[in-house]
Amino acid sequence: MAFTDLSSSVLLGCVIIFSTVLYPVDSYLYNNRYFGDQVLRIIPNSDTEVQAVKHLFQNLTVDLWKPNSAYMIQENSPVDVHVGRNKTQRLRRRLRQAHIHYEVLISNLQAEIEKQIGHQSSRKRRSEFQYDYEVYHPLEEIQSWMFEMNRTHPHLVDLFSIGQSYEGRPLYVLQLGKRTRPFKKAVWIDCGVHAREWIGPAFCQWFVKEALNSYQHDSSMRRLMNQLNFYIMPVFNVDGYHYSWETDRFWRKTRSKIPKYHCRGVDPNRNWKVKWCDEGASLHPCDDTYCGPFPESELEVKAVAKFLRKHRKRVKAYISIHAYAQMLLYPYSYKYATIPNFSCVESAAQNAVRALYSAYGVRYRYGPASTTLYVSSGSSIDWAYKNGIPYAFAFELRDTGYFGFLLPEALINPTCTETMRAVKTIASGLLKKCTK
Repeated sequence: MAFTDLSSSVLLGCVIIFSTVLYPVDSYLYNNRYFGDQVLRIIPNSDTEVQAVKHLFQNLTVDLWKPNSAYMIQENSPVDVHVGRNKTQRLRRRLRQAHIHYEVLISNLQAEIEKQIGHQSSRKRRSEFQYDYEVYHPLEEIQSWMFEMNRTHPHLVDLFSIGQSYEGRPLYVLQLGKRTRPFKKAVWIDCGVHAREWIGPAFCQWFVKEALNSYQHDSSMRRLMNQLNFYIMPVFNVDGYHYSWETDRFWRKTRSKIPKYHCRGVDPNRNWKVKWCDEGASLHPCDDTYCGPFPESELEVKAVAKFLRKHRKRVKAYISIHAYAQMLLYPYSYKYATIPNFSCVESAAQNAVRALYSAYGVRYRYGPASTTLYVSSGSSIDWAYKNGIPYAFAFELRDTGYFGFLLPEALINPTCTETMRAVKTIASGLLKKCTK
């Protein structure tokens, strides 16, 4: 068992025995705070309707799920919005008066949360002897699991910390790979950048499980582990993820305090030092897309950036797992332009989406983030690409809005299974030379 600290940060000197955290039932059911809340899908069919919806949201505090800022609302594009129970009737009445089409995706948000992490799954989650990869886990359980993976697979796994979060939590990373030579190519995968996207950490855990369990009998996985290193960060935004279990299921940002403002947190995917705080990011600390007081102001972003800068000669692919939209995105996010190695990256994305589709027939769109999703500045994939990592991807996993951020635990297995195929395809492509 090794605790390798490749970034010259905190050396881990002790082993934590795997255990589970017993959450009281109503601590993760949020004291019924979402009872009667609804999620609406609004589809503005003209520029006039777009402006009307934006005006509505200026005068009515709502939680935008997709897109994550009113600025990004576009004609004929779905707008998914979480509305508090005291505002639903008012919003629906105004939409009807303006003849703007909408539908109710979730009629009682509290009930949907209870379906996702209710009593039955909590019993499964607390199993003392076997880790269940088909339920969502709180931060403490994920971190204990990371120590257990390190303990039980000493020849394939190293666990290390790259720093601490704003609230003092360690930022753990697992290195997977056979120790064949010191300077292997590497793939970085992070999950849980946005706290409410729980399927992300579930995938990172699934990837580790599959890589380790199939190493002996799957020749393609064995080849990847022998020839590449994988750096897996299951929970990037540890403070936000913890808060999404304890207090606010739909929290997105970090938990840093902003001087002179009561609002907390920064969008960790708008805080990178690449076209920082330009289009698609907000200067206001209370917005979900707040870019922060300066680039890399967030300790979590700064720690990952420092690690990747140090190892950028070896890291050939950067993959960030998000939700939801069923998309595979690559640079640029901040502008409408074609990257220099477009043909190679486009081919890798096409092959990955094809591999994903082969599992269950689920279709993903793929392309540059700016044209496929929306323009956003200060993103991690743009930063990775600008810093010499030739393949930088962001996955937006299931679904397309029916469940949104509340993807049921029953869909963890198929979602992770198909995504595993896509990620393996991207990694396998690194072993071949792209000549396009």
